[in-house]
Amino acid sequence: MKITSIVCALFLGLITQNSYSQTTVSDAEISKMVSEISASNMESTVRKLVSFGTRHTLSDTKSTTRGIGAAQRWVKAEFDKYAKDSNGRLTAEIDYFTIKADGRRIAVDSQLGNVMATLKGTDPTDNRVLIISGHLDSRASDVMDSKIDAPGANDDGSGVAAVMEISRIMSKRSFPFTIIFVAVVGEEQGLYGARHLAEKAKAENWNIIAMLNNDMIGNSLSNGTGLRDNINVRVFSEAIPYLETEAEAKVRKSTNRENDSPSRLLARYIKTTTNQYVDQLNINLVYRNDRFLRGGDHTPFSQNGFTAIRFCEMNENYDHQHQDVRLENGTQFGDLPEFMDFEYMRKVTASNLATLSNLAWSPKAPKNVGIKVTELTNFSDLVWTAPEGKAVYGYNVLVRETSASHWEKTIFVKNTSATIPYSKDNFLFAIQSVDELGHASLPVFPIPVK
Repeated sequence: MKITSIVCALFLGLITQNSYSQTTVSDAEISKMVSEISASNMESTVRKLVSFGTRHTLSDTKSTTRGIGAAQRWVKAEFDKYAKDSNGRLTAEIDYFTIKADGRRIAVDSQLGNVMATLKGTDPTDNRVLIISGHLDSRASDVMDSKIDAPGANDDGSGVAAVMEISRIMSKRSFPFTIIFVAVVGEEQGLYGARHLAEKAKAENWNIIAMLNNDMIGNSLSNGTGLRDNINVRVFSEAIPYLETEAEAKVRKSTNRENDSPSRLLARYIKTTTNQYVDQLNINLVYRNDRFLRGGDHTPFSQNGFTAIRFCEMNENYDHQHQDVRLENGTQFGDLPEFMDFEYMRKVTASNLATLSNLAWSPKAPKNVGIKVTELTNFSDLVWTAPEGKAVYGYNVLVRETSASHWEKTIFVKNTSATIPYSKDNFLFAIQSVDELGHASLPVFPIPVK
């Protein structure tokens, strides 16, 4: 671990309750995991998924070589291979469920299945859960055509390959709480697999602190404009939570936290972590739940009250998305591996892995985070309570101007309060717990206290 200004300050005894410094501490093990991500591994995975011809949700489930069933069984078998290096902590299953005909994109009652690998945490007292997903199903031009070839290389073989690669690497390590890697089905038919999992998690009271959805993360060239962007990736996050209560709405309005929902705080966390661990990749914070009038597998999680975001490439290529494979007037259509950028995909996968591992090793978030409003002052008095569980080394006070999209300053303190020379009239704040290796919890937005 490198020596930072905060470590020097601590040595000199300069940190007190109301003094502050800035810190950036990196974990060499996270950097090592990032270096283990292989673009060629993920390319092989995508090509294998394409080899099943179609992975349409309603395609063949009995064949060993074609259709969604064969693809599901292959993904589970790969998860089972990774489990051999996990000391029994990783287990895989196909979580089958039945969907009734909906008169729209499910023609008849059908059995669907999400392929899940669960990496069990080592701390039985820590019930936190992280979920990362991509969708296994694919489609061509007609969303109801389950027979035609639908290679689904980028949409969403890329997301599934990323989930599998991260599972392969993380399953060799131990983490205090549970991480679930899932290839959901039914996305193209109406987010059915994700909705099944989200509703199951809600019914069973899973303590999901973050859900990362990866849907189309392997293309860097847009059609029409000819722009190539392998530096930026979009992270979508909702503004006002779907299940916001009347009391929460009152606090939101009084504190002007429209841009600080839990999902927005997660998106900024991803940006900070990516800047720290992944070279040549910028998180483009898109402040909407998903693309205009469109949705993804994170949406059912948001609708069930969980903190969820979506990763998506910066430029979509509509010649290779939801298209029959064909050559037309000299233009090749179809979602084929030949049009993907696997080095770009590697970097996006690295962002996911760094975020998951940093969170999975982090202390719990601080509790009862508040900002004092007993008197008018140009300073801001922040207070909170230490979390239970893993010991906390200190806390980051995050600061930004109200017009800024991302945090602009980090102030490290050892105590559970801080008085900082930034007016609450002009700045927004959040608090996160930090351990000695710099693993930080998700930030918590303060509410007014007297």
